[in-house]
Amino acid sequence: MIYVLLAYEFFKIGLFAVGGGLVTVPFLFDLSEQYHWFSAAELADMIAISQSTPGPIGINMATYAGFKTAGVFGSLLATLSLVAPAVIVIYLIEKILDKWANNIYVQKVLTGIRPAVMALILFAGWDVAKVSIVDIKTACLLAALLLAMQFYRKNVFIYIIISAIAGVVLQI
Repeated sequence: MIYVLLAYEFFKIGLFAVGGGLVTVPFLFDLSEQYHWFSAAELADMIAISQSTPGPIGINMATYAGFKTAGVFGSLLATLSLVAPAVIVIYLIEKILDKWANNIYVQKVLTGIRPAVMALILFAGWDVAKVSIVDIKTACLLAALLLAMQFYRKNVFIYIIISAIAGVVLQI
């Protein structure tokens, strides 16, 4: 039964998480509350790990969540279930895109989806902040990193390294 539930939930996430991997985060928070397959703190760790490993964040998170829930088979099932809707939708779009690409209504629908994607990403950031900013040290680290990123546009990898070192030094 766990496998069917895992496949269903990740298929649903893959179907509605339009806009990239970070859009999966609110759905994963819901999963953590509904099924207790992983905690909110573990989800924050999954996000950090998924951001620092190669590959798409949503797929990395599905693989980790599936493994945490049901082992190796669970990780494969969650990953494939997350990807399946995109494969199906892309196949269907490819079949009809030439016919409808210049249709004004199709373009308006796609334009209308953008704010929803942005809202999902902001919501994900808010949820991650709630479990990640736990004291004054983490709040100060966040503020310092935001300022540094605003004024010194460097590779994001540098900020990940700085954050990891700061976490060890500050014992966060």
